[in-house]
Amino acid sequence: MMNTPDTNAVDSTPGAEKPRIAIGADHAAFQVKARIKEYLESAGYPVHDVGTWSEESVDYPDFAAAVAGRVAARESDFGILACGTGIGMSIAANKVSCVRAALAHDRTTARLAREHNDANVLALGARVVSEAQALEIVQEFLAGEYAGGRHQARIDKISKIDKERNHKVHDHDWRDR
Repeated sequence: MMNTPDTNAVDSTPGAEKPRIAIGADHAAFQVKARIKEYLESAGYPVHDVGTWSEESVDYPDFAAAVAGRVAARESDFGILACGTGIGMSIAANKVSCVRAALAHDRTTARLAREHNDANVLALGARVVSEAQALEIVQEFLAGEYAGGRHQARIDKISKIDKERNHKVHDHDWRDR
């Protein structure tokens, strides 16, 4: 099997009322992704796994783009990404328009990512949190609800930045400044 994101894989849990979850990881987080997927499926979540499927070295941006693309296209309601630290995945996922990826290292940051930032993608670091902690973070993220209210003006500003960025042509690298 090729170790590249599978954007055509079939959702593994049929027609549940729970949110549809896209999940992906690089080689460093393959094991934790498998455990998260197992939990999600047992809890009745429809899961779309874009890979990776082994500990063979891969490039995390490919999997971040596959998960974030599904969320942006509304093919999945939420995304869950994991790599060694979660940093690279969150950076890459946030390059996709309409995605608000949040790196969480504990239950509090996972909950606040949903409540205050209306995050639609969760990033985790498999070398930073244990499998048990990763599951707690996922549970907290999925249980969280966007609070709206005073946070909506901030989300609107983020959306405005996103729209403006997508209308500009960037023909240089940030290091060229």
